[in-house]
Amino acid sequence: MAVSETGAQVSGRDQTEALEEIKAIVGPKGWIDDAEELEPHLIDFRRRFRGETRLLVRPKSTAEVADVVRVAAAAGIEIVPQGGNTGMCGGAIPSVSGEQIILSLQRMDRIIEIDPTNHTMTVEAGCILQTLQEAASDADRYFPLSLGAQGSCTIGGNLSTNAGGVNVVKFGNARELVLGIEAVLPDGRVWNGLKGLRKDNTGYDLKHLFMGAEGTLGIITGAVLKLFPKPRDTRAAFCAMRDLPAAIELLGRARAETGDSVETFEYLPRSVIDLVLRHIPGIVDPLETQYAHYVMMEVSTTSSSDDGLGDRLEALLGEAMEDGLIIDAAISQNEAHRQAFWRIRESIPEAQRTDGMVIAHDVSVPISRIPEFYEAGRKAIAEVFTEGEVMGFGHLGDGNLHFNVQVSADVPRETVLASYDAVNHAVHDQVALFNGSISAEHGIGTLKRDELHHYEDPLKLELMARIKQALDPDGIMNPGKVI
Repeated sequence: MAVSETGAQVSGRDQTEALEEIKAIVGPKGWIDDAEELEPHLIDFRRRFRGETRLLVRPKSTAEVADVVRVAAAAGIEIVPQGGNTGMCGGAIPSVSGEQIILSLQRMDRIIEIDPTNHTMTVEAGCILQTLQEAASDADRYFPLSLGAQGSCTIGGNLSTNAGGVNVVKFGNARELVLGIEAVLPDGRVWNGLKGLRKDNTGYDLKHLFMGAEGTLGIITGAVLKLFPKPRDTRAAFCAMRDLPAAIELLGRARAETGDSVETFEYLPRSVIDLVLRHIPGIVDPLETQYAHYVMMEVSTTSSSDDGLGDRLEALLGEAMEDGLIIDAAISQNEAHRQAFWRIRESIPEAQRTDGMVIAHDVSVPISRIPEFYEAGRKAIAEVFTEGEVMGFGHLGDGNLHFNVQVSADVPRETVLASYDAVNHAVHDQVALFNGSISAEHGIGTLKRDELHHYEDPLKLELMARIKQALDPDGIMNPGKVI
């Protein structure tokens, strides 16, 4: 039997009645129980986790979400919130028990208001990220959150996982792009914190409890997002670097000499370039000669006049070349050329999946220590696993590397799985030594829950558990995730 919020046991009959009441709340277009239609919602993006559910509900308003949660809480029914289901750690997948229900926010996709003067956009949680980017652009503004899944991920999921992406170096993670949120609590009450204020010093900043909590404390149903002046000129450069320390030095110079206008600063080793060229048709090698280390950098300006951004970028790269930091470089000559650079970077996940299995790590360390960490991590992996190649790449500008081990399809899956935990611990042990994080932008979900408890400060875990107990004493919100 389940247990309700009052502590009373609830029979299966009561839960069946509750499910019928939930169906009535959302109406005939607001729920799914057909096995074929449910299937895409039961397996995660990486196809590592698969669950079962007896019902998926799709409310179309915050009031409906609140009513669904209230009924579920009274009947002791556990709820798994889900957005675009593009997460990397299984955080939006129900358990295999089939007893949990999925609450999808995808029907809640309204842009409520765009206030260009206040530089804010108020939206519902089910809005697709790319739709918000385009809406901001149409209003002559810029919403900078940008990641590979932006055509299908939802803003509610982005906030719930505190998503990162390629523009963090200038604009920060998702939590830094939000002024207020609306959330439905585990008892069905609604906290309306949709204020577009940049100054609001009235006690605890509660919105940060829900961002990064992955739906374990409540369901984000809306948000007030920060907008920025729209870039008028953007230039990209693909640079062959002497080594990783040279890339770190170039980052510092670029931020200083372009007025801190660096939006993107991505590191790609040659092995990753080769992987993409091997598996993705139409990709062109960015430079005529092959080198060991590359950086893809992007700078932008919001000035409507020609302020010489291209000239400043050329001067920066020329000086770095004279000093031996850069070996070779190409600057985008037009938008098509710039997008060709981006296609290399964005094709990496597809190329990895095509090539074979990947033991993936989403880690961060202080930027200044990335070269040390890269070498230490590579050596630590070699001691426990010799069947793969380290391909660490990604967001060098904010200290976040996707420190992945690529394993050829020729290696049996059983061999890889047998070494999975050893490789994870080899990498995460080094992350801990460098005072880093085992999850930089992908969250914890189910995948990293045990790792979190192994590496995180016990006091922090205790405080997290107390918050969870205070807000969700019956544990109905996304149980089994994070903590």
